[in-house]
Amino acid sequence: MNCPYCRNADSRVVDSRVADDGVSIRRRRQCTACSRRFTTTETASLNVLKQSGAVEPFSRNKVINGVRKACQGRPVTDHDLAVLAQEVEEAVRTSGAAEIPAHQVGLAILEPLSRLDEVAYLRFASVYHNFQSLTDFETAIARLRDRRGKVPQGNQRPLSAD
Repeated sequence: MNCPYCRNADSRVVDSRVADDGVSIRRRRQCTACSRRFTTTETASLNVLKQSGAVEPFSRNKVINGVRKACQGRPVTDHDLAVLAQEVEEAVRTSGAAEIPAHQVGLAILEPLSRLDEVAYLRFASVYHNFQSLTDFETAIARLRDRRGKVPQGNQRPLSAD
């Protein structure tokens, strides 16, 4: 790592700490030439392969923004969305691949979102799975009922049996 002050290529690590909930490492370094200190952050890269063929870095913010639309008007906080995005990132990183298809990110969103808010889950799933009819919604609701039993999750009201 080159020193940002004098461009010397030699520095020593003074301190290392885990950051970003274990996703990255923050290192405090000291230049051996000018003795000034600077901070670096190391993160294992994770890229998303879009359907168009383009590759872009994984972004928790993109996950949050996509899910936020489904949560509009629902009792979901920004903190809830941040935790969900962290869960999604952890899930896709477990594959061990440096590049994952966008479809896999969408699948990783569905489970934690269904635990967070069932209505938001149905909204997101309807777009993600491209629901075309009422039957598609009924099938998704039936799956939710089977998985959850009819017990509300957190602050959710149970899905209507009507």
